[in-house]
Amino acid sequence: MLLLPLLLALAGSVAGDAVEAAQDQLPPRPLVIQLPTAEEKRAEEAAEAELRCASWRTAGEANNLAPWAAVPEGCVPHVRAYLTGPAYRSDLDLVAREASAYARSARAADSTNDAAWVFDIDETLLSNLPYYAQHGYGLELFDHREFDRWVETGEAPAIPSSLRLYREVRDLGFKTFLLTGRTEAHQAVTVDNLRRQGFHDWDKLILRAAADREKTATAYKSEKRKEMEAEGYKILGNSGDQWSDLLGYSMSARSFKLPNPMYYIP
Repeated sequence: MLLLPLLLALAGSVAGDAVEAAQDQLPPRPLVIQLPTAEEKRAEEAAEAELRCASWRTAGEANNLAPWAAVPEGCVPHVRAYLTGPAYRSDLDLVAREASAYARSARAADSTNDAAWVFDIDETLLSNLPYYAQHGYGLELFDHREFDRWVETGEAPAIPSSLRLYREVRDLGFKTFLLTGRTEAHQAVTVDNLRRQGFHDWDKLILRAAADREKTATAYKSEKRKEMEAEGYKILGNSGDQWSDLLGYSMSARSFKLPNPMYYIP
């Protein structure tokens, strides 16, 4: 009785060896590589471009880019989507909320009459997005004559979050200085545009005089802030969309950078 199981086990082992030997003689299975479809490749390239452009925009906001004259052509769709979508408005709102919280705390600590807040105008209080929408969202090189014609229409809309901040800063008792790169030739239209958009009762509007035209924005605005300090003002806050609005000397105790991926001013 023991012989039969042994014979069956031996037969099974021989059969298994035969199957393995037959499998070893089979040709190897081909390696199948599935290439991406044209649609998948386009989607991957678009995602990579979006990441590159988001990184470019972030580097610009962090002041990590070398001076640049125009938005890279491949990043125009990203910049357009950012500016016309909810992200830009959300970023502007966040800057205004932080500035508002600081303004309240600063006035609680210093209630004197010499506390001042400096505001830039373009892309800070007023938006030139309607102009830049017609000029590639920063793709086109800046044309002073074209931009001056836009300024002279006096149709730049207010940035809503900046208007709220401006009014709160005024209500808190800050002296408000509007320090702009616009020239004195545009004083009347700038005043009218600001007032029609809800900005009133500033303490001083400072525009570029003929003697300032060859200066960088950083130098020009630093000089004007130094003059404010010489008059006895303490600059506690400064809002601007360019680093040149905020850096240099005679800087404010706290500065607030609004986003602007459309242009760079040294």
